[in-house]
Amino acid sequence: MVTMDDVASRAGVSASTVSHVLNGTRKVSAATVATVQRAIQELGYIPNTLARSLARSSTNTIGVAISALSNHYFSETVHAIETECAKHGYMMLFVDTHDDPEQELRVITALHHRRVDGILLAPSTDSRALHYLRANEVPTVLVDRMVNESFDQVGVENTASTQALIAHLIAHGHRRIGFIAGREGLGTTDERIAGYRMALQGAGIAFDPGLLVNGGSTSEPARAATARLLALAVPPTAIMAGNNLMTLGAMHALRDAHIEVPGMMALVGFDDFDWADFFVPRLTLIAQPVKALGAHAVQLLLQRMAVPTAPTASVRLAPRLKVRHSCGCTELG
Repeated sequence: MVTMDDVASRAGVSASTVSHVLNGTRKVSAATVATVQRAIQELGYIPNTLARSLARSSTNTIGVAISALSNHYFSETVHAIETECAKHGYMMLFVDTHDDPEQELRVITALHHRRVDGILLAPSTDSRALHYLRANEVPTVLVDRMVNESFDQVGVENTASTQALIAHLIAHGHRRIGFIAGREGLGTTDERIAGYRMALQGAGIAFDPGLLVNGGSTSEPARAATARLLALAVPPTAIMAGNNLMTLGAMHALRDAHIEVPGMMALVGFDDFDWADFFVPRLTLIAQPVKALGAHAVQLLLQRMAVPTAPTASVRLAPRLKVRHSCGCTELG
């Protein structure tokens, strides 16, 4: 555990000077403030929340605005955030944005009015909430969807991991690969499409716009999108779905069409989930480090709350490719 003394030692100042920088209890030179802030960032120091709450009359509450109810991945993320908040003496106040820009702005405003100390947000396709947060100088970390470098943000490496999974299918001889993309305008959607196209380009396969369909990030639209892929004059031999709900939608459509996986169609997806091991065949998926994502988000926010003027940070976590059976492989991991 990094202490205030560690920060003081790294910065070459006294612990009391570090305390004054954090709590604004005495004027400190700009050069010293910068040195202390740099030491805090380098060491990843998180200040004592109880002492800071007494000094600044904080509420020891963190607001979390995420569309979680319909997606198991986000539900797990919220649980990881709550666990990390508790470690640092914070309560979590959760509201569901439903990925609706109007609702998102309403809940962000409500959290701010309830004097939360900071906000974790998985932003939708609209920027009004971000404008509000910036205008009101609310300590904020963007979670999962890394769309604005003027905020701290944490997410996974979407592009390279998608590229690797598509390349895996190509290595197994697939040349016509369908991709079911998520909701338009989301940062994760754009990044995963980019990975899909980069893999095709790297293998010398021409991009066919007919093989890229939108599944709306949910099951039923993905089911319809899969049906459109299957109705093509030359349908794909493999399909990748851009999230867990769309993978389920694709499985429903393939079952409806009596297409066996992987014998007649390879199927892979983004997001692992608990019951993926219970499907036959077992699903090849990209597993996101949900616990680490939630922990990093809270830690970044606590650092931002401690040092509001510090440079913003963007953290990318590496997901894991879990090769099972649905891609046509024997299980590897």
